[in-house]
Amino acid sequence: MEVKKHRLTIGIALMLTSALLTCIGQLCWKLASKQDSLLFLLAGFVLYGCGALLMMGAMRFGELSVLHPMLSAGYALSILLGALVLGERVSANKLLGIAIITAGLMCLSTSKGAEDK
Repeated sequence: MEVKKHRLTIGIALMLTSALLTCIGQLCWKLASKQDSLLFLLAGFVLYGCGALLMMGAMRFGELSVLHPMLSAGYALSILLGALVLGERVSANKLLGIAIITAGLMCLSTSKGAEDK
């Protein structure tokens, strides 16, 4: 069981990294649209593509029902990156959404079903 739990931890880490890469890739696309920059456009494709490939590899390490929802971390990351990089406003509702997403991810990653399989 310890080996399976370790594999799941690797899968979760890979999925969260995938969410980060795809989120930064989308941020690059936003920057490309604002600045008409080919560099940001290409960087967005590379980062998004790497995130997708990493996601495919992560699926080897656990159940789809546990791993795929980890991608929802990208929603929280996009709010944070929007605020930090683009100066977007973070409202109380957005903070509540981040808290709910984070709580859901924690519940999934520590669920009994995730540990037993």
